[in-house]
Amino acid sequence: MSALPPGSTIGILGGGQLGRMMAMSAAQLGYRCHVYAPEGDNVAADVSARFTSARWHDTEALIAFAHDCDVITYEFENVPVAPLLKLPQELLAPGPRALEVAQDRVKEKRFVEDAGGRPAPYVAVDHDNELAGAVERIGVPGILKTRRDGYDGKGQWAIDSGADAQGIRIPETGCVYEAKLAFECEFSVILVRGRDGEVRFWDSTRNRHDKGILAHCELPAPAIVGEQLEQARGLAAKVAEALGYIGVLTLEFFATKDGPVFNEMAPRVHNSGHWTIEGAVTSQFENHVRAICGLPLGDTRSVSDTMVMDNLIGRQALDLATHLADGRAHVHLYGKSEARAGRKMGHVTWVG
Repeated sequence: MSALPPGSTIGILGGGQLGRMMAMSAAQLGYRCHVYAPEGDNVAADVSARFTSARWHDTEALIAFAHDCDVITYEFENVPVAPLLKLPQELLAPGPRALEVAQDRVKEKRFVEDAGGRPAPYVAVDHDNELAGAVERIGVPGILKTRRDGYDGKGQWAIDSGADAQGIRIPETGCVYEAKLAFECEFSVILVRGRDGEVRFWDSTRNRHDKGILAHCELPAPAIVGEQLEQARGLAAKVAEALGYIGVLTLEFFATKDGPVFNEMAPRVHNSGHWTIEGAVTSQFENHVRAICGLPLGDTRSVSDTMVMDNLIGRQALDLATHLADGRAHVHLYGKSEARAGRKMGHVTWVG
């Protein structure tokens, strides 16, 4: 397709903070955004030209939404795929195949293995009576994860002994049991792929999690990340090519003594890339807009050798004056109405 001119409408499926920051970047380039999401705290709607609140499976509402859009993208990887297949496929960027793969942890791991990647040892667990055998086969410690819908540490159970597996009920959608690996640090590879197949990467931060939620990113990352970056980027590029991907794609890794181990992928802009708003020449949000609209990609280089980003979780976000007391802090609050425990309310970035 030719580049979409300013004034065109970008449809965003999902109404959270990723859609909010994407819409703000789109507006800077002269685009309108139309957000589609079910009822909820849809903060992306606050900064968009139009908002449709309807269920994912409301085919009539979804088709009407698509008629108003020149391109449609996602800020949420758990958008059901089936309703999207009823829309003109040329509107969707990236295509729904990326969602289909990323929504099922077993399918995702197998897809990455086919591309030459290495996840932690794992086995699918579809029924209650299969869990004990999975633990025996993979060993302990391990982690049991739901195959679908888990994020930010939700839908996960640590299993440190066979006794921990007793009494766990496997949901209808199944689970995956995987080994808990020894690793030096976690990092992510964030790329953008244009409609012409060009791929660019941002620097990879060291990522720290608290109770399964990303809490902290920093540059420079430890030396081991730099040593494993070429291999990890090569895998990410292969995954993007295999999916025919358009836009920003993220793969998360464990840096181990035996090389990078794939953890999971996100077919969208990613929390570990929020620092790029101030810390890179072109942010992940702007480059995602550029890619899906058929525009030239922006420079992904970091503007400084050092950078720190902290997520504001729960009530941490409420005291804005305290965060702004440091004149170097770039504060982003997402406009969410309720500061619940474990909820991402904003982030703060320091560059240099």
